[in-house]
Amino acid sequence: MKEKILISACLLGTNCKYNGGNNLKQELMPNLKALKEKFELIALCPEELGGLSTPREPAEIIGKKVITKFSRTDVSEQFLMGATICVNIAQQNSCKIAILKERSPSCGVYQIYDGSFGKKLIVGQGLTTRRLSAAGVKIYSEDEICKVI
Repeated sequence: MKEKILISACLLGTNCKYNGGNNLKQELMPNLKALKEKFELIALCPEELGGLSTPREPAEIIGKKVITKFSRTDVSEQFLMGATICVNIAQQNSCKIAILKERSPSCGVYQIYDGSFGKKLIVGQGLTTRRLSAAGVKIYSEDEICKVI
């Protein structure tokens, strides 16, 4: 039986990104294929699991809150709910590893946007990354898949 790991669904081609698209990149294909051969992948989107629709307004972490770009709505509750659900899924499936989408307010591993909606990156982690890390899950970005396979 293969070990189960979590992976951001958008990286596998699921159209769950805020704009209705995905983050499947041609250069990731060989590593994703190798990953699928070695592990059972559990694809998830914390933002959808938290109750947000796709497409949805872009959101960024501003201070301790997650705020949408246009309506300035506080969607922290949905982001935290999605993060909690991801931790529960990880625990139920004995997942020790997650591969998450860099720069996302949910899944950012090393970088997130600064909250200005100006595409400026800062060092930081998304809410799901923080929660999974606190639960003992080792987190990798999509650029680190080769470290997992």
